[in-house]
Amino acid sequence: MHKLSYYDITFMSFMLFSMLFGAGNLIFPAYLGQAAGENVWQAVIGFIISDAGLSVLAFIAVAKSGTLDALINRVHPIFALLFPMAIYLSIGPGLAIPRAGSLAYEMGVKPFLPTPIESSSLGLLLYTVVFFSIVFWFAKSPSKLVDRFGKILTPSLLILIFIVFIKALFTDLPSFNEASSAYRDNPIAKGFLDGYQTMDAICALIYGIVFINIFKSKKVEKPSLQVKYLIVCGSICGLLLAVCYLIIAYLGASAAVPITVDNGAVVLSTVLNQLFGTGGTIVLGLIFTLACLSVCIGLITSCAQYFSSVFPRLSYIKWAILLCLVSGLVANLGLSQILKVSVPVLGLLYPMAIALIFLGLAHDKLPFKKRCVYVMTITLVGLFSLIEIINSAILSGSLSEFLSNVPLQSEGFGWVIPGVLGLIIGSIFEKLTSNKDKEIFVKKAA
Repeated sequence: MHKLSYYDITFMSFMLFSMLFGAGNLIFPAYLGQAAGENVWQAVIGFIISDAGLSVLAFIAVAKSGTLDALINRVHPIFALLFPMAIYLSIGPGLAIPRAGSLAYEMGVKPFLPTPIESSSLGLLLYTVVFFSIVFWFAKSPSKLVDRFGKILTPSLLILIFIVFIKALFTDLPSFNEASSAYRDNPIAKGFLDGYQTMDAICALIYGIVFINIFKSKKVEKPSLQVKYLIVCGSICGLLLAVCYLIIAYLGASAAVPITVDNGAVVLSTVLNQLFGTGGTIVLGLIFTLACLSVCIGLITSCAQYFSSVFPRLSYIKWAILLCLVSGLVANLGLSQILKVSVPVLGLLYPMAIALIFLGLAHDKLPFKKRCVYVMTITLVGLFSLIEIINSAILSGSLSEFLSNVPLQSEGFGWVIPGVLGLIIGSIFEKLTSNKDKEIFVKKAA
């Protein structure tokens, strides 16, 4: 029986961290720190719970189920085909990968370009060609990801973040501002909602396929050991994420931004300029480039492994090439266009993903058979999320007054109540049908 060494577990945890820690994980906690000000520590606790906490829970849910496919098949076979495909398309070439590529350009290269190239689309085009060529080089050998992430990307990224933090500790930075209105009354709840935006829980769900393939390459075949290693790696990754969020939120709160901003990238640029002068732009560019590169490699790898298993006529390498090409083309459309199309899709998928995570965690406690519990819960959560999207994207908010009557809707969690109702209805139905089956069996036996 093959086991992983502590060395293997450490670098697999580093790999997972790099695959989750992207541009959003930099800009959201930085903005949170600036906006929360004196309430930064309460707000970042909420952020850590919803981001790192949900990511760890997603890994545990997949580990308990065996695979993501086993988890989603508990709902329905058609759902098991469509839901992961929608996830892979939306956080793959539809949003996350192109967004990371364009943000790496905006923060890592664009500030150093001559004005004629900076103002044209040629700079982004050339950059995406180079960027996604590097992504493909890393992704073409999934079995080597642990070494490449664990020994190169993750240590480099963590070293840069800790250098910035140490410099901040020995620099006389401004005191924290007064908390903005959104973070004044309930900073923990607001921070929780901010963490929701990173979408890391969805990524944690789909990254299981990468680890399953790594286990195969290392001949770790015992399911209980795979579950144990997934939980350990997820927990170490969650701890690393939490430490980074504490550091970045602190930096954001320490930034002397002269005007009100709604962009964490501006906050980070300001604080790094305070710390390193003009050299801060170089440091920030390196941090963004490494973070975006890591996430893109992880997503390309996961997406290519998934699509090559569903559509095996194209090999893993061909899918990786295709995904890099499509992602590069989408990145050149511009971030605003990407978000217009993709954000509503994610608004539908993310609540269902969270519901799936908690159903997977509570699976052993659910009523007998369980199928109806999954179906009712996911259906009601999905329907409510779909109504929200239609209301905002098509009906221009005409249903907002009606939807505001749903508890937690004002906080952005209106789907929770439909989910709880689905759980209750499904449980009752399962109980009734199981009792009816028992009565039929008793009558036949008599």
